Amino acid sequence: MAQERMLTGCSAAAQAAKAAEVEVICSYPIRPYTAIMMELAKMVANGELDAEFVHGEGEHAQLSVVLGASAAGARAYTGSAGVGVTYAFELYSPMAGGRYPVQMAIADRTLDPPGDFGSEHTDAMSVRDQGWLIGWACSPQEVYDNTLMAYRIGEDPRIMLPQIVAQDGYFISHIPDKVLLGERAQVKEFLPPYKGPHPLSVSCPVSHGPQIRPDQGAPMDAQRAQTFLAVPAVIEQATADFNRIFGRDYDPFLEQYKLEDAEIAFFIQGAHANTCRRTIDMLRAGGVKAGMARLRWIRPWPTHQIAEALGHVKAVGSIETSTSYGGAMRGGNLIHELRASLYDLDERPLVTSFMAGLGGETIYPDDFKYMADVLLKMVKEQRVDRYVRWIGFDE
Repeated sequence: MAQERMLTGCSAAAQAAKAAEVEVICSYPIRPYTAIMMELAKMVANGELDAEFVHGEGEHAQLSVVLGASAAGARAYTGSAGVGVTYAFELYSPMAGGRYPVQMAIADRTLDPPGDFGSEHTDAMSVRDQGWLIGWACSPQEVYDNTLMAYRIGEDPRIMLPQIVAQDGYFISHIPDKVLLGERAQVKEFLPPYKGPHPLSVSCPVSHGPQIRPDQGAPMDAQRAQTFLAVPAVIEQATADFNRIFGRDYDPFLEQYKLEDAEIAFFIQGAHANTCRRTIDMLRAGGVKAGMARLRWIRPWPTHQIAEALGHVKAVGSIETSTSYGGAMRGGNLIHELRASLYDLDERPLVTSFMAGLGGETIYPDDFKYMADVLLKMVKEQRVDRYVRWIGFDE
């Protein structure tokens, strides 16, 4: 029978990796993701999980180990946070280009400086153009579920891409919540064993990662781009199968909360969506027609789904928990692609952004109410007077 337990996001990730029967794990400690590897190390030591557990000498080594394991045909798992994510940067593009469907857990934290250990999305967002599938969880339950779904999608023979399953550090990684663990039969039905296309074999040797000529590079990039065009259909099928087998109700790309008749909307990813929902309930009680669109995937970016979900609202506020210094709107990362997603609509919502939650700061209901006031003012005046506001600093 399915088992309900109180688990942190880190524990939920470890339980999902165990359920997926990962075969090679490589760890290196950096908070707040470290507890995932602590849990997995105990599982291996106690004989609960039959996996090779390797302790790397750094994050670069971590990804090197799991790259080799995946190339040899193993289901591989690793993770990191903050500056650890950036220390491994050399490996991201080769792993995607080599089509190694490794999974990396990221319990995000701010980069240095300020290096304050707080949750911030900048670490994982820095990898978004390296060819990995990237999704964000807003609860320990979703961490568990996303881990299984990401393996299913990334290991699909049509896709064969590495995946990042991100969760907010501390807000999700360290705060327990109810998690319904799947039954073994459910996991087996949903996630078949990984069958690498070129398993290690002395009788049929295969070269991995060779240097290529300049004229070979563009076709490889075009192939990766073409693969990402195929990913949405695979996500939709995997999500539908997951919902059916595990009894969930996930939208493949966007959580839409009270958007049907919304006049203003928050656009968000990650754990602060939980506070956003409750604030929307309070705003609704006061007569404000507010709603929320929460990203479940940032790669692939759900362009058409965003346009369909938000095309009817009058104003949208993008909640930015990562930075894009000097970017088009001088704020965070999400607003650029949000505006691009809405650009081809005949009637576009007014769009602004709010820098909030950086460095692990809590985004309180009063902060969301302030954002709602800004959006309502935009609707009344029919203009955007500022494209970015820093919550707690501007007014």
